[in-house]
Amino acid sequence: YDIALNTNTIGPSRLLRFAKKCTKLSLFLHVSTAYVNGDRQGRSMEKPLLMGQSIAAERSFCSEDHVPELNVDAEVELASTLAETFHVKEVNQKMKDLGLQRARMFGWKNTYQFTKAMAEMVISESREQIPVVIIRPSAIESTYKEPFPGWIQGNKVLDPLILQYGKGNLPVLVGDCQAVIDVIPVDMVVNATLAAMAKNGISRKPEVNVYHMGSSDMNPVLWGDIFKFCYEHFIGCPLMKTEIKKLEFLKSMDEYLTYIYNVMRPRELKTSPDIELHQKLHKQAKRKVEYLIQLANLYKPYMFDHGLFDSSNMRKMMEEMSLEEEKNFGFNVGNINWKDYISNIHIPGLKTHILKERF
Repeated sequence: YDIALNTNTIGPSRLLRFAKKCTKLSLFLHVSTAYVNGDRQGRSMEKPLLMGQSIAAERSFCSEDHVPELNVDAEVELASTLAETFHVKEVNQKMKDLGLQRARMFGWKNTYQFTKAMAEMVISESREQIPVVIIRPSAIESTYKEPFPGWIQGNKVLDPLILQYGKGNLPVLVGDCQAVIDVIPVDMVVNATLAAMAKNGISRKPEVNVYHMGSSDMNPVLWGDIFKFCYEHFIGCPLMKTEIKKLEFLKSMDEYLTYIYNVMRPRELKTSPDIELHQKLHKQAKRKVEYLIQLANLYKPYMFDHGLFDSSNMRKMMEEMSLEEEKNFGFNVGNINWKDYISNIHIPGLKTHILKERF
């Protein structure tokens, strides 16, 4: 929690202090995330977060639930103080637990979202007359076109699930197949950022402009569709010599754990007369089961989401662009064919750039 605060919250504050010393400054651009909207339901608007604003307080406005006031300075002080009290062997886990607990208390799903949200608050509070643009990308994945289709570095949001499914390790998952997953190719995020810099850097209006860069508003795709496209791809172009079945969505963690322990774990527990090999196989099976449970817990908050990120400001910016600008700064998410993108661009990109050393 202390490291996340220092990077995601205090870091942008330091940059803003530096920006105030730049006499010819046109714009201060902050890359946030659409998930600063936390546990908000329905349509989340392109509005900056204000100091002390919390999602939990919004939810409890018409109820009797008491939500403590959010104070960014107090959160930084809390994390700094507690980090010094824990034993060196337990400090990392304790601080992870603290960050998650504080995030959920105020209405965010995890520490990353929470600390990025507090960064927006700090910027809005202390920017003075500096023009600010906040870009909020959703789940960033491989390139759509530039520099070439499918380029990616590292496992991103969807990728651990896609790769485990392709390896035959993920026949079931906790979630709603009709829930929306907001995905955006990274080159579209870059192009939208450049366009927003040009538009707002020229006008230099001393205001905060927020842009959601996502797909749920303009061209939504469902979790069920994502794994349908994955299934169709892996049937024709298998990742490994293993049987791939259509993914089954389970409604609860209890159902998932029952499947893991009663179906998958016995299947993984291979035996051997060699004692050392037998122990090694059991350890491997245990690690695999633990990883799949960890994966389900990590993704569960996003697997039942029926909300969307409003992109009115992004639409307006596109409408104001000339045909030449649209060509040079292509970020129209409405043009994406999700089946083609997942099957023919993204998964081949994963195979080429992520798994190239193993497959």
